[in-house]
Amino acid sequence: MNKELFEKGLAVRRAVAGERLVDEALKNADDFSMPMQELVTEFCWGAVWTRPGLDRRSRSILNLGMLGALNRPDELAGHIRAAITNGVTKDEVRECLLQVAVYAGMPAGMGSFKVARKVFEEMGI
Repeated sequence: MNKELFEKGLAVRRAVAGERLVDEALKNADDFSMPMQELVTEFCWGAVWTRPGLDRRSRSILNLGMLGALNRPDELAGHIRAAITNGVTKDEVRECLLQVAVYAGMPAGMGSFKVARKVFEEMGI
């Protein structure tokens, strides 16, 4: 593991996903799952999210489309929260998910809207 990338990734992950969520994920990791937590922190958050080519808001918009298209509701929910943190509006989330429906199919779009409505309700927005 690259400690420098892990530490950079941990800082970005905490800022985007929230300290509580990240602390909980790391605290609940066991011998089996800790390597995945380390990989996602180092690789996704450290090696990619810290790159200067796109801002966090743009990365969030991309993730909404990809996770919606891949029909990954648990990850989508977390990245909707992160997108809001990164300045994406509720209306912009809707537009991203409409794109998912058109390009990835109505079932993916409908499922994504269900996830988003639940997240917005939980967030009070």
